[in-house]
Amino acid sequence: MSSRQSSTPETTPPQPDPSPVAPGTGDGNEPAAHQPRAESIDAIQRELTAFARRSRSQASQIHPGLTLVTYAILDLLRERGGCRGTDLAAHFMLDKSTVSRQVTALERLGLVERSTDPEDQRGQIIRTSTQGSALLQSVSEQRRLAFLSRLADWPDEDLERFASYLTTYNSSYSSPTDTPTGQR
Repeated sequence: MSSRQSSTPETTPPQPDPSPVAPGTGDGNEPAAHQPRAESIDAIQRELTAFARRSRSQASQIHPGLTLVTYAILDLLRERGGCRGTDLAAHFMLDKSTVSRQVTALERLGLVERSTDPEDQRGQIIRTSTQGSALLQSVSEQRRLAFLSRLADWPDEDLERFASYLTTYNSSYSSPTDTPTGQR
């Protein structure tokens, strides 16, 4: 027997670390059961951030005057068939003045049009213009082809699971005012 081993069993059970560590913080001090989860959360965050960065850079490739925010606004207007600026501000959790500037930029590019709100003559409904709709249609087809190419080798079951996971993830933010616990 080596000097480190003893022939008698330990009588004192190991004591837990007195400094509490929140599971999933990724600092390497998590219990073994939490480390794979923390690593998965870190990988998801890293990959979604990379996806968002690529999306930002692609917005200007779609149209030189578009940013990710203006593209997202344009896409939501197409999806909804139009809406008021206050609805856009609420959806994107942006200040009304920020949305107003973005919509004005889209209007200057000829991608949106404003009309009087039939329910409230003081308000305006913002809709994609014919040019904006054509741009979105073209982009949608390009994106679809890119996804088809990237996912060509994926088995159908994996695609279904991936789509389901993304749907579940995105539906967990049912309200634009939802924030992670403790972050208001």
